[in-house]
Amino acid sequence: MTASNPTILALDFDGVICDGLIEYFEVAWRTYCQIWSSANDAPPDDLALRFYRLRPVIETGWEMPVLIKALIDGNSDDHILHNWGNITPKILLDSHLQAKEIATKLDGLRDKWIANDLDGWLSLHRFYQGIIEKLKITLASEVKLYIVTTKEGRFVQQLLKQEGVDLPAAAIFGKEVKRPKYEILRELIQAADHKPVSLWFVEDRLKTLQLVQQQTDLADVKLFLADWGYNTQAERKIAQSDPQIQLLSLSQFVKDFSGWV
Repeated sequence: MTASNPTILALDFDGVICDGLIEYFEVAWRTYCQIWSSANDAPPDDLALRFYRLRPVIETGWEMPVLIKALIDGNSDDHILHNWGNITPKILLDSHLQAKEIATKLDGLRDKWIANDLDGWLSLHRFYQGIIEKLKITLASEVKLYIVTTKEGRFVQQLLKQEGVDLPAAAIFGKEVKRPKYEILRELIQAADHKPVSLWFVEDRLKTLQLVQQQTDLADVKLFLADWGYNTQAERKIAQSDPQIQLLSLSQFVKDFSGWV
């Protein structure tokens, strides 16, 4: 292992490894229909494209049907982009709902879909070009690979298995662990067999990287914002001007680690 390689590589899943926008919209629409509409009609023509554009505002899956509700209610794209933090609690309050209820319904619909039509569900996910090969090469190296995501770990495992990536369940930290990503990174460093640890973290959500930055004991973690993921041009500009965050392109990502820095 060279000095320019990490000892631990931690990756987000959605927006870094896998693009599941089509599936996200479909399961979010089904959930929206169950919660807010008795009619299981086809969505308005422009709704999916607007949802795709606004995907960067979503932090965890339960917010996806709420985003559809916000769009159906007539909120403009700009208003949602700049005020999402205020829109979500208002919709929950007005609808007498809790985030956990929406999450349970969404995950239940997804589980049922997987059970009834696994091939159909898998077909709506696309792995970014070169990513699967990169994962396999990394797994065959001395670098310890982990996935740290807000997606349910069992869904991640199902998708990776389909692509022939044999990542053990213990290396996938999904929504079920119920801990912030920076806490998981801290645990990975503490549990590492070999010291010193060089941990690199690739994430497509700028706010998540900024939370890691705020942890003084994680100052040595190398942070990368995936510019191919679910983030905005404004967020990419912020990352470019931050000396602690490196903006990473997909072509860099699939190269040797020395090509990242």
